[in-house]
Amino acid sequence: MTKVPIGVIGGSGLYGVKDLQIIEEVSVTTPFGDPSDAVLIGRWNGVTVAFLPRHGRGHRIMPSHINTRANIFAMKMLGVEWLISVSAVGSMREAIAPGEVVIPDQFFDRTVARPSTFFQDGIVAHISFAEPVCAELSGILHRAAVRAGARVHRGGTYLCIEGPQFSTRAESRIYRQWGVDVIGMTNIPEAKLAREAEMSYATLAFVTDYDCWHDTEEAVSVEAITRILQQNAAMAQAIIGEALPQIPLDRGSPYRDALKGAIITNPAVIPLHIKESLAPLIGKYIQAVEATQAHPSEAR
Repeated sequence: MTKVPIGVIGGSGLYGVKDLQIIEEVSVTTPFGDPSDAVLIGRWNGVTVAFLPRHGRGHRIMPSHINTRANIFAMKMLGVEWLISVSAVGSMREAIAPGEVVIPDQFFDRTVARPSTFFQDGIVAHISFAEPVCAELSGILHRAAVRAGARVHRGGTYLCIEGPQFSTRAESRIYRQWGVDVIGMTNIPEAKLAREAEMSYATLAFVTDYDCWHDTEEAVSVEAITRILQQNAAMAQAIIGEALPQIPLDRGSPYRDALKGAIITNPAVIPLHIKESLAPLIGKYIQAVEATQAHPSEAR
């Protein structure tokens, strides 16, 4: 299977990339089922990239039904170490206007119905998630956005709700009191799973509306969002095209050892089928422990 170190997950409005010179289209099957669509592998601004539309081409999968585990695992199987996520969001602050870009550095999870870990059925891991995005990749995206001419805000909290309904006015006003910056429906559990997969993850959040808290703006609607999505998609491609050559592929992701010490289950009791199915994630750790147990004197 082709190994590609950079992945891009497209959000609402970004179902394809005009600048992507497609080399192959790969249908990946994972232990968690099929991802949202076939993965397109191609050259984008001279860099090989794996592109996956989060909602499927044609936007046929609603947020709660996205098989995020399959999406992230498919990227892992393809060798992705740096993952750029593109999302449409609502603004929760007057200073962040529709048409602008936010590169969040925190997430607040309000979802209730989504599997959020690869570790279950006989294996337990507790991974650090205090800083949920890669600061290095976020910085690359921020500088690229400035060069592309975007009005961009670096940092902020992305509140992820279950959906598919938009917020009530009461919810929207309470969320503002919490101090969040943008609201969306897709980046959780995506960011959590990317960390478990030891990927550098960062988000380009494109603001389409003011949710429904704003007194002088219309409440969010599909019609309002659709009007701005095409503009956002074009800017997303410009920013990513600027960013790709700046990603340091000569070394691995800063999170390439994120699972080290996180797996607390004794390898001896992890079911064989779990070891095999999760091998792209845990293989190097299980092998190291088993080798130490088999030759304890060599570990001293």
